[in-house]
Amino acid sequence: MKTQTERLLVVEDDPGLARQLRWSFDRYELLFAEDREGAITHLRRNEPQVVLLDLGLPPEADGVGEGMNALAEIQRLAPGTKVIVVTGNGDEDNALRAIGMGAYDFYQKPVDTEILGLIIDRAFHIWRLEAQNRALRQDIARPLEGVIATSEPMLRVVRQIEKVAPTNATTLLLGDTGSGKEVMARALHGLSSRAEARFVAINCAAIPEQLLESELFGYEKGAFTGANRQTPGKIELAEGGTLFLDEIGDMPGQLQAKLLRFLQERVIERVGGRQEIPVDVRVICATHRNLRELIDAGDFREDLYYRIAEITILIPSLRERPGDATAMAKVFFERAVTEHQSGLRGLAPETLAAIEAHDWPGNVRELEHRVNRAVIMADGKLLTPEDLGLVPAEDGGEQLELNLRKVRDDAERGALEKSLKAADGNVSQAARLLGVSRPAIYDLMRKHHMAPDSA
Repeated sequence: MKTQTERLLVVEDDPGLARQLRWSFDRYELLFAEDREGAITHLRRNEPQVVLLDLGLPPEADGVGEGMNALAEIQRLAPGTKVIVVTGNGDEDNALRAIGMGAYDFYQKPVDTEILGLIIDRAFHIWRLEAQNRALRQDIARPLEGVIATSEPMLRVVRQIEKVAPTNATTLLLGDTGSGKEVMARALHGLSSRAEARFVAINCAAIPEQLLESELFGYEKGAFTGANRQTPGKIELAEGGTLFLDEIGDMPGQLQAKLLRFLQERVIERVGGRQEIPVDVRVICATHRNLRELIDAGDFREDLYYRIAEITILIPSLRERPGDATAMAKVFFERAVTEHQSGLRGLAPETLAAIEAHDWPGNVRELEHRVNRAVIMADGKLLTPEDLGLVPAEDGGEQLELNLRKVRDDAERGALEKSLKAADGNVSQAARLLGVSRPAIYDLMRKHHMAPDSA
C-alpha cells in the first residue's frame, strides 16, 4: 500500500537512455540529473526513495570515480535511500565494490527496461517495508512521553502507569538507581488531569537534613538565621500539580512524621509558622532502597510506608528488559548526533550486540552517558563497542543479522525438538502434541535436516 509519492531519481548523462527510462518508468514521479551535483540537489530537495545511478558520470565518463563519490554522498545524506548502480557490461568488480559501499543492487548495461523495472519495483517495496518497520518501532519504543520501552516487563509497567495516572492515588516507584523512576513519575503527571500544573521534584538524599524541612515545607521570615523573607516550600509550589519525592527512603525520621501528617491532613505549616495551609497536590515517591528492611531496622515509619504505597510500581533494571537497551541506544545516539553535530552515521552491528550483552549496572543513566560521550569522542563513521568502552559480544554479528524467516525457523525447529523429546521420538505422538499431521512432522524434519533418531 502506497502512503506517499514514489520518487525515482535517475542519474544518467546519456540523453537517449534518459528518454528511454522516462517512457518506461512513468508510473513513478521521475527526477533526472546528469551529474553528481544535480543528483545531490534533487536528493536534498525532493528526497527520492530510490536512485538509479550510472557510475560513469562526467567529468570522467570512462571511469567510475565520480559515480562512486556520488554513491558515498547519497549514503551519507540519506542512508535509507535505495541506490541501484548501473555499470558497463562485464564490470562486475565495480558493481560489487558499490554493493560493499551500501548500494542496494546493481544492473549492467545494455539496459533491459523490463528486468530493470523489476529491480526498481523491488527496491521501492523494500523501502516501504523498512519505513513501516521504523514507524512500528517508534510506536512501540515510545508508548509514553519520554519513555522508551519494547520489552514485555517494561510494557507492563507502562500499562500500570496508564491505569494509575488519571487517579490521585499516592504512588511509590521502586527501582535501581538510574532505572528511570523520575521519567515514570513525569509520565504519571503528564497523563493526569494535573498535567497543566507544575511537576515539582525534590531529592531527599541530595539535601542536608537541616535544610530539607524548609525546602519541603517553606519557612516564615525570622524562623532562623538568614530567613529574611517568607518563602513557600516545594509542597506549596506544587499546588494543583504533582510533588515527586525522590529517594524517600533517605528521609530523616523527624521529617517522616511531618510528611505523614501532611499526607493524612493535606495541610502544612511552614518552619517558624503556626498557620495551617491547605495544599491540593498529588504525591509520587521513589526509592532504590528496600523499605521493608528499613522498617525492620527502625529507620522508616511503617505508617508512612502504607500512606505512600497506596499504589506500588516496580521498575525493572535495564538488564531485566531484553531489547530495551538497543532501542534506547538508538534514540540516545540520534539525540547526541544532533546535539553535537556529529558526522557519525550509526551504530555498528557488533555495537548493538555488545549493548544488549552488557549488564548495565548504572542502568539507563549509564547507557545515556556512555552513548553521549562516545558520540563526542568517536573517530570513525560508525559507533563501535570500543567507543562505548564495551567488550564486543561473541557472535554479535550473527545475533543481529536475524530476519523474520530465521526467527521463524529457529522457533519451528525448537518446537519440533521439544515435541519429539516429550514423545520419546514417537512421530505420531509428537504430531498430536503440535496439532499437525504425521506427514507434516516428517516434512519439518526434512526441512531442518533432522533424522528420526536425532530427536
